[in-house]
Formats: sequence, structure tokens, C-alpha cells
Amino acid sequence: MSPVPSTTSLPGGRWPSGEATLEWSGCAVMGIVNVTPDSFSDGGRFLDVDRAHAHARGLFAEGALVVDVGGESTRPGAEAVSATEEWDRVAPVLERLLGEGDGVVSIDTRRVEVARRAINLGVHLVNDVSGLGDPAMVELCASTNTPAVIMHMRGTPATMQQDPVYHDVVSEVAAFLHARALTALEAGVPGVLVDPGIGFGKTLEHNLALLDAVDRLGDHGRWPVLIGASRKRFLGILHGIDDASDRDAVSAEVHRHVADQGCAMVRVHDVARHVAILTR
Repeated sequence: MSPVPSTTSLPGGRWPSGEATLEWSGCAVMGIVNVTPDSFSDGGRFLDVDRAHAHARGLFAEGALVVDVGGESTRPGAEAVSATEEWDRVAPVLERLLGEGDGVVSIDTRRVEVARRAINLGVHLVNDVSGLGDPAMVELCASTNTPAVIMHMRGTPATMQQDPVYHDVVSEVAAFLHARALTALEAGVPGVLVDPGIGFGKTLEHNLALLDAVDRLGDHGRWPVLIGASRKRFLGILHGIDDASDRDAVSAEVHRHVADQGCAMVRVHDVARHVAILTR
């Protein structure tokens, strides 16, 4: 069965060929490139520029619509790094990818300074795990005509899993995302995707509730929804899989479930598996 069709427009910022609109049908795939020593499933694998660049090119070849490059781990309990260190990690990889000009590249950052420098290189999308909470990030995306992913997170990566409590997780997360999306668009941000932040300040039960609520999270088609459940700990708990790298099959099934609800994009480690399962 094919995913429920979901037509999404993402007004472009600094595309290789100038102003453009990126459009797709169904559920697109965003591939992950962690240029970090401490990400939960692949920390240290892609600190080398050549390996990170080759990995990114491989994700595009496997069918990723977007490749998301990040230089700071946001796993539960992760400590923050400086903007300088974050930039030093991602800059060489971004320079190579954007110099080639044949793929949509996202910067995974919550820092305005890093986002600004990435946009100046030509990055097409800002993926902000802090949900555009900094007005300066909103202003940056608006002034440079750069779309953004708005993610929900309670607290910070270092604190988010310290007894997260909600009265109604779906209602509260949806209200946050809708308010932030409206604020961003009213300020001039050209387009947004909303992300409920699976695993970011949520229990297993919270995650499961959100994964069954794609339509509500997107306000019944008003906002395109991005889901990132790839290799996350709650899947290991549910399926008894300790090693994060062994969770790709169950990750793909979860992402197929949200695609069937109309999810516009999934953020994943194993692009080839997801492209196969989302298009069968």
C-alpha cells in the first residue's frame, strides 16, 4: 500500500539555481549526517570530512530529498558545545556539498551564528531543535528567505528527559508547534515544517501518542509534519533491541505508519531502507 499522498510546498531560500519552490508528493526522506563524536547511534563515525562528505553523497544517491548536517549532539543528557566548535565540525562538509550544488542541504543547529554562516554558504533549510525559540533565528530565516523545521523540545538536551510531564501531550505539543509556525510565517519565514520532537522530553507513552496524531500535529493539513524516530531509545525498549544501529527495520515501520497518516517527511539514518518501504 502506498503512503497517503501529501503535497507539500517548501518555499526556497538560497537554492543553487536561485529562488525556487521545492515540492513533493508522499513522504520524503531526510538523511542524517552527524559530524559529532557523541551522537547516540553513530557518534564519531563521520568526524572525518572525507567520510562525512562521502556519506552525505551516498544518502542523496539512495534517494534522500534532503541531507541534514549537524555538529552538535542533541541526544538525552548531551552537553552543549560552543558555536565555534560546532561550526568547525560542519563547515568543511557543507562547503563540499554546497559547492557541488546538486542536492538540498539542511543545517541542524539551534544557534543563530551557525545558521547564519551556513546560510551564507548556501544552505537551503534550517532545522532548529529549539523550535525557533530565539527571535534572532526567526529574523535570520525571514531576512534570508530560508525555510525552517520547528521542533518541540521540553528543556534542553541535557535536561529534557528529567521527568517529562504533560496533561495532554498531543494537545500541548500541537499548540506549541502551531503557535511557533504562525509566528514564523507572520515574521516572514517563507515556509516551515513542524516536528513534534520524538524522544525530546517525552516518555515512551508520549512518543506513541504523538506518532498516532500526525493529522492533529499538522493542524489537519495546514502545516507539513516531519517525524524523526530513527533508531531512538523507545524503539529499543518496545522491541528489545539494545544496539541503536540494529533498530533500522523497526524505525522504517514506524515511519511507514506516520507516512500513512500523511506525514510529509521523515528524518532517518538508513535512507535506502526507508525509500524502499515508503514507495512499495
